[in-house]
Amino acid sequence: MPGISAYGVHLPRLRIPRKLIAGAMGWLNGGKKSGRGERTACNWDEDSLTMGLEAIRDALPDYASRRDVRSLVLASTTLPFADRSNATVVASALDLPDSVLAADVGGSQRAGTSALAQAFTQSAAIGPNGQIVVAAADRRLARPGSEQELTYGHGAAAVVVGSDDGLARWIGARHLAADFVDHHRLAGESFDYTLEERWTREAGWFAQVPPVVRDLLDTSGLPSSAIRHFIVAADRAIGKRLAALCGIAEDRLTDPMTDLCGLTGCGHPLLMLAAVLERAAPGDHILLIGFGQGVDALLLQATDRIGTVRPRRGVAAALRARHEETDYTRFLAHCGILQVETGMRAERDARTAQPALWRKHAEVTALTGGRCGRCGTVQFPRSRVCVAPECRATDTQSPHLLAENTGRIKTFTEDWLAFTARPPLVYGNIAFADGGNAFIEFADFEPGEAQVDAAVRFVFRLKDIDRLRGFRRYFWKAAPLGDA
Repeated sequence: MPGISAYGVHLPRLRIPRKLIAGAMGWLNGGKKSGRGERTACNWDEDSLTMGLEAIRDALPDYASRRDVRSLVLASTTLPFADRSNATVVASALDLPDSVLAADVGGSQRAGTSALAQAFTQSAAIGPNGQIVVAAADRRLARPGSEQELTYGHGAAAVVVGSDDGLARWIGARHLAADFVDHHRLAGESFDYTLEERWTREAGWFAQVPPVVRDLLDTSGLPSSAIRHFIVAADRAIGKRLAALCGIAEDRLTDPMTDLCGLTGCGHPLLMLAAVLERAAPGDHILLIGFGQGVDALLLQATDRIGTVRPRRGVAAALRARHEETDYTRFLAHCGILQVETGMRAERDARTAQPALWRKHAEVTALTGGRCGRCGTVQFPRSRVCVAPECRATDTQSPHLLAENTGRIKTFTEDWLAFTARPPLVYGNIAFADGGNAFIEFADFEPGEAQVDAAVRFVFRLKDIDRLRGFRRYFWKAAPLGDA
């Protein structure tokens, strides 16, 4: 039977307290909306593409573990490109094999669970050593003052499916396709139009999910009492009622973590699944629900190998790695909701030279340097001539991947004059642990945080946006190692 061989997550480090939002917008609703807990929020240079990539890196933390990937699915309702393969950008940045089948999936909050169910059914076709990676990520926006502004969060999760039982074997799935509209968003629009909550609960969750669950359990020959982990990506009140309707004990409900990160869109069921896999015991049955214009119900069972493979960070570590956002208007600006004056220094042409990007895609997208076959010197970027003064050999360099290296800061500048969406713009010279240097931008450093000789890791982020031509350019940046 196919199963889950690895899993990973990514949550942005920025957390905005709901009391900050309520304090800014409480005048609109008489201060009645909850200010409890916090939600995750992307930095200006993060989006669904970069979050999905980081979740996969968490699941498959080294290049060797990615050699067997045969298919990559990126599920999201908020992908940055409508007509450019977002999944292919991720595959290139991760240096996956060129033969990988990369596909985008969207259109529903079930995108993540539906893609996972398809991966299970297709795993037999990829052979005994092949793997399918499903990453689900969302960066949903919400109007200021809306309920969604408080409940939404940003985040991603990834699940790696193999043809053997793995950490948790797949037992089966049942689905319901129903054009039940609880919310919708037209192409080109930024915000969801959401219907009344009671309608969504009564005619949606409570009417549609229980029959699908009963069908799945009956077909699998399991009583509802056998379910040890019931995953419902909704607020706990909905989960409690659903558990009762499905005959599942309330204490089997998985914490939706809404007070810690919010509901992170189509990736939230997989995020909760990752949290379950971190603590499940052998033999535990896991029931995963996806909801949105229908229902996905997936049934899994933890194997004796559960706990033998861990992500690089995982859910608990991702929740701990937080930095509080203290400025509500900056949060709105990062979301593109508040248009701010950027000044003359931002008035430059951000056009991407597409032929150069293609010719240099290994260096730009996958952060590939070169290693001299004669003296072993590593350099970035790769060139025909070795940079070592005592060598200077020609045409001896082989590709050398650097993104999973650590590095240290040799020099840096905090530039308060150059434009950036989150001042100051921090950049400098980074020495890779394997050798070589790169002059690049930094990410996630607060003012005064960067120090010479400080250790860094590398993250794939948005570099700039060509708004005239509607193109986004990505590159690797240096981030604090302590956030890893």
